[in-house]
Amino acid sequence: MVSRTPVDKQRPTPLLFVHGMMHGAWCWEAHFLDYFAAHGFGAYAVNLRGHGNSEGRERLRWVRIADYVEDVAHAVQQLPSLPILIGHSMGGFVIQKYLENHTAPGAVLLSSPPPSGLAGTALRVAGRRPWLFARVNLTFSLLPLIATPQLAREAFLSADFPEEQMRTYWPLMQDESYMAFLDMVALDLPRSAKTKAPLLVLGAARDNMLARADIEATARAYHADSDIIPDVAHDSMLETRWQTVAERILIWLEERKLS
Repeated sequence: MVSRTPVDKQRPTPLLFVHGMMHGAWCWEAHFLDYFAAHGFGAYAVNLRGHGNSEGRERLRWVRIADYVEDVAHAVQQLPSLPILIGHSMGGFVIQKYLENHTAPGAVLLSSPPPSGLAGTALRVAGRRPWLFARVNLTFSLLPLIATPQLAREAFLSADFPEEQMRTYWPLMQDESYMAFLDMVALDLPRSAKTKAPLLVLGAARDNMLARADIEATARAYHADSDIIPDVAHDSMLETRWQTVAERILIWLEERKLS
């Protein structure tokens, strides 16, 4: 894990950030960890197995969502108290699965696949880039989707995202488990009725991966507060307007008295 701790008085409930597909804890280090530490939270971000500096890169292709749930459970055990969970994309899906059998003070799902799975997203990507999607399924690798900075921008970021920052973040992106992808499409879908924690569900208005309907479906399944953040794409925690997203999360935490 990577972490940031407040300089002044620390709030009693820490935050645990869980990254999405082809990312790592680095995506939270860019802005969010410092932001929430500055607002009094102990802010932690985990590298799931096979990501960042965590073990298991050589076995990554066959890792399951259930394995990532174990990683989150292990990370929670390292913290001083039960954390509020904040997950982006696949990380939000992992949190949904984690909450089937674990408790948390609250959770934020940021551009997260709905409990019905990623079938709709897979079809959209296949329609937009059929040859790339075919390569993904022939090679059991997600790397073709981000083979160039331009493709990574198309998948994750806004058209006006600064090129200099794109050159910084693209080399940090990596392959993802093909089996975890299949789990999110259909093989291991969340059972929303088992989740008791209060949730905030956030989407991104410029998201090329998930549709507004996906975000709304997730919110309905969990009877959760929801919002679509304007002028940000899928990687909203990296976008130039990232603070709009962070502020929305902070407001929800304070309104719900989760801080």
